[in-house]
Amino acid sequence: MKYYLIAGEASGDLHGSNLMKHILNFDPKAEFRFWGGDLMKEQGGTMEKHYRETAFMGLTDVLLNIGKIFKFLKICKADILQFKPDALILIDYPGFNLKMAAFAKENGIPTHYYISPKVWAWNTKRAYKIKKNVDYLYSILPFETEFYKPFGVRPDYIGNPLCDAIESYPFDTEFKANNALSKPFIALLPGSRMSELKHVLPTMIATRKLFKDYDFVLAGAAHISDDIYQSYIKDENIRLIKGKTYDVLNNAHAALVCSGTATLETALLNCPQVVCYKFSRLSYEIGKLVIKVKFISLVNLIMDRKLVNELIQVDYTPETTARELKKILDGPEREAMLKSYAALRIKVGEPGASKRAAQLIVNRTIK
Repeated sequence: MKYYLIAGEASGDLHGSNLMKHILNFDPKAEFRFWGGDLMKEQGGTMEKHYRETAFMGLTDVLLNIGKIFKFLKICKADILQFKPDALILIDYPGFNLKMAAFAKENGIPTHYYISPKVWAWNTKRAYKIKKNVDYLYSILPFETEFYKPFGVRPDYIGNPLCDAIESYPFDTEFKANNALSKPFIALLPGSRMSELKHVLPTMIATRKLFKDYDFVLAGAAHISDDIYQSYIKDENIRLIKGKTYDVLNNAHAALVCSGTATLETALLNCPQVVCYKFSRLSYEIGKLVIKVKFISLVNLIMDRKLVNELIQVDYTPETTARELKKILDGPEREAMLKSYAALRIKVGEPGASKRAAQLIVNRTIK
């Protein structure tokens, strides 16, 4: 069968690649065409666009690139019609993918939404669009099933694919030695979008001066050039290690983490963290009006309480970041966080989400 997948950012590339791997187990003759990244490319098929071109975050970033986004929509629609997939698989990335779901509905293409859009956070009316245009919805967060009930949507809760990614990752057991890291170190995870680097990374770097007894390691995304990272690091004593985020987190004493998927990855890898986020001023002011959740990190949202500290916008400064980081380097707050992580892992569930989703997609496509 023919499968067309659309992922618009690094986390989607990760989950899409694991999904493709399991689809091939259930449908060895599967043909793939996709928007994604290097991890998906490793599974075979044809990549139409890399997510480095399509990852936009925040209202300002979207508005500045609106012409490019409309062009991408047009390209994607034409490509889907030419490929004639038996199934369209949409991976998160709601601003783009909900439009593609409506297009697929108009053209009679069965649509599978893998990793439900976070419509519970803002603009909840988008749930009606999912009801209208998405044939099958796959949820990875335990509270989403209840959220969708009033909208008449019944997602398949499959567990969280991050558990699969971590379980299958080839950890480097000599990571510290191989990277000449002799002291305990703080991990920096500033996000994988250029807008996140611009707004989040400088404060992380400024915090470095206040922690002389620790090394600092920036976990870089493979698709962002060394030159871009070095333009932020400058003369600061910070190591850049790219494409090995799980190894970095698995060995770090603590981490400063940009809000997003990485907050849950950090928790699942048992690394104490401070969550950081900063938008452009316009995006932040609009966000305050429309965002409906109590927390911004997946860790706190899943547990429905403040498990990790979140520093947002004006509260995110080198001084406040240093203060919160010191709290989790040792002592009762660090121990309480690690204890809560254990409860989080139980709530998230066992590995196997990618396999469960792949089996459902293939069964519903071949039927």
